[in-house]
Amino acid sequence: MENLGETLPLWFCIPFAGMLLCIAVVPLIKAEWWEKHKPIVVAFWSLLFLIPFGIRYGASLAVEKLTEVMVGDYITFIVLLFGLFCVAANISLEGDLAGSPKVNVLMLLIGTLLSSWIGTTGSSMLMIRPIIRANKWRARKKQIVVFFIFLVSNIGGCLTPVGDPPLLMGFTNGIDFFWSLKLLPIMLINTLLLLIIFYVLDRRAYRKDLAAGLRPVLKKNPEKLHITGAHNILFIGIIVGAVILSGILPKINPVFGEGPVIFGETFSFASMIEIVLILISSYLAFKTTDKHIREKNHFTWDAIEEVAVLFIGIFITMIPALMILKSQGGKLGLTAPGQYFWITGALSSFLDNTPTYLVFFTTAASAGYKAGVSTIMGIIPETILMAISTGAVFMGANTYIGNAPNFMVKSIAEENGIVTPSFFGYIVWSVCILIPVLMIDMLLFFI
Repeated sequence: MENLGETLPLWFCIPFAGMLLCIAVVPLIKAEWWEKHKPIVVAFWSLLFLIPFGIRYGASLAVEKLTEVMVGDYITFIVLLFGLFCVAANISLEGDLAGSPKVNVLMLLIGTLLSSWIGTTGSSMLMIRPIIRANKWRARKKQIVVFFIFLVSNIGGCLTPVGDPPLLMGFTNGIDFFWSLKLLPIMLINTLLLLIIFYVLDRRAYRKDLAAGLRPVLKKNPEKLHITGAHNILFIGIIVGAVILSGILPKINPVFGEGPVIFGETFSFASMIEIVLILISSYLAFKTTDKHIREKNHFTWDAIEEVAVLFIGIFITMIPALMILKSQGGKLGLTAPGQYFWITGALSSFLDNTPTYLVFFTTAASAGYKAGVSTIMGIIPETILMAISTGAVFMGANTYIGNAPNFMVKSIAEENGIVTPSFFGYIVWSVCILIPVLMIDMLLFFI
């Protein structure tokens, strides 16, 4: 049933739609119930896909698809998030830093530039708590979280394969490691425009806070900025290295791409090495760091627990959508860079952006182009490859589920008392602010 996606009924995607609607709506109308019963909701929608699928196509195929997404995608996904979450919790940027529009722009810029080198997840976990602490005195700070997700959790990750998983897939398929640096002009324009918009919005909110009598607590002898738990930066480096290594090892020696087969899915030795290195780094971060640093960071397990629970449901229920996309992606008649940019981005906003990237990467590589970037799968015109890459990376910012750090940033912000936009409320922000910036990208680079 290799081409099952060609005949799979669309109604199998209903559980995925139901899962997204629950994430969007239930917290608004039954917040306490949602907090207690999230695992039940996830199990309900997951089984609502798996049981009918198993009845129609056989239990063995249902188990195979479940194993494929769990072993092939979810385990490495959640272990990476867990590792970066744990290590970043043991690093604290301390000092008397009062959140103002200029300070916030600077911190967003630093986080954006870090994202390509330690990953969007690593940069998000490293920078979200310092920017929350700096703005603790303020009442109006919803915009800070939104633009943090736009820039640090997504757009900043476009310059290297380390920045975002779709680009890592391109690297493992033959694209030069530093090719992504060609996306620098696009990233700079997006960053500049968004920071200008943010500054205007944050300055307005800042002035309202001051007019309401709110003031940062200023000490006579302000504490200089310094990093505590700085040795944990080494563990972030090891985690990033482990991710790169898992992509390189099978190319060095095919044996690393092999491993035990679980219900038809190979759990590769390269993935095992990645997981072990990440878990060891997480353990050592806790063992070698004073617990007071975690207390200053208001560390709890709630954010990673929420992401782990919700995304297991998302990964399972999106199986039929990805099957249909993989079978039908080549039949969409895509020819122009702008088409690749918007279709890759639109689907990456709601589906896992890595397989979405691979679908359209494969589509472009198999189209028979004679000039462009040479990959293992074929030649892709550079502008089309740029469109696919930026669509997958940038538009992960369109929704909370478009990229894993988005939801984690939202959870950490809420733990610290910040009222963040609802699921649909956040989409309003992205439609009003991010989409117009992406339209400028298309006009400048993809027509």
